[in-house]
Amino acid sequence: IPLQIFDAFKSRLNDSNSKVNQVALEAMHKMIPLLRDSLSPVIHMLIPAIVDNNLNSKNPGIYAAATNVVQALCQYLDNYLLLQPFCTKAQLLNGKAKQNVTEKLA
Repeated sequence: IPLQIFDAFKSRLNDSNSKVNQVALEAMHKMIPLLRDSLSPVIHMLIPAIVDNNLNSKNPGIYAAATNVVQALCQYLDNYLLLQPFCTKAQLLNGKAKQNVTEKLA
């Protein structure tokens, strides 16, 4: 997977326009089962883009979409790929986001 594609895409995952942000998360949710472990080269940049603001979002659509993406990551990717990024995020996040990531780690 070309790194440039996901480098550009990750900005949409935190777009200031909530509709763009939500659609990007929903698209990511659809891509994960198709790409699976081939996402490994970009997972270090995707996890922060997915969880940092979206799992603490007050917008229910964004929060639900982000939760679905995290669930899909856990379902379709090797847990080994997720361990380090989730551990790092669990240390740095707060609120609902910290709780969600910590539950996935457990």
